[in-house]
Amino acid sequence: MTKIKLCGMRRKEDITYANELMPDYVGYVFAPKSRRYITPETAKGFTAMLHEGITPVGVFVDEDTETVARLYRQGIIKAAQLHGHEDETCVHTLQDMGITVIKAFIIRSEDDLGAAQRSCADHILLDSGMGSGQTLDTAVLKGLERDYFLAGGLSPDNVRAAVEELSPYGVDASSGLETDGFKDYEKMKRFMQEVRSKETDDRGHMLQV
Repeated sequence: MTKIKLCGMRRKEDITYANELMPDYVGYVFAPKSRRYITPETAKGFTAMLHEGITPVGVFVDEDTETVARLYRQGIIKAAQLHGHEDETCVHTLQDMGITVIKAFIIRSEDDLGAAQRSCADHILLDSGMGSGQTLDTAVLKGLERDYFLAGGLSPDNVRAAVEELSPYGVDASSGLETDGFKDYEKMKRFMQEVRSKETDDRGHMLQV
């Protein structure tokens, strides 16, 4: 089953939507330059509201490992997604603390893909750019030999085709779920439905969101 991550949670309503729709992950952006940035205090309140079956992921850009670890120890996040220039040493340091690491790679060439392939992170995420809203050139991804999260410009209108073509481990969306800069429940719901549309339960019935 394709994992689903809904990223950029920044209002209580967003968590309410997630609790109803039940994605596998939600993301909190802790990069101050992002318009989706939230404080650790806000994220703490969100996690307290969040259904226990959903994993909260902290999204960081070149953050020091102790800050990431503190949020993990406080139970605010259960995994860390790294979107900066973090090296393998940084990834190993977090892993040694028990933190699941998702390392994001901006894919523009086969060289970028090679770096993602070699990463020691628990999971890799392939993107067209931090919050760019642009889709990836899927032809570049054909040579990848490990599971990955697909991100970059995904929306209810294109995610089903992406899943059918590439069979990624997971999909990650943010701007494609928004209207006027805020999460849109109907878009979130339709995104979930499109990803799950080909997946059936043990009795062969279509899953419903």
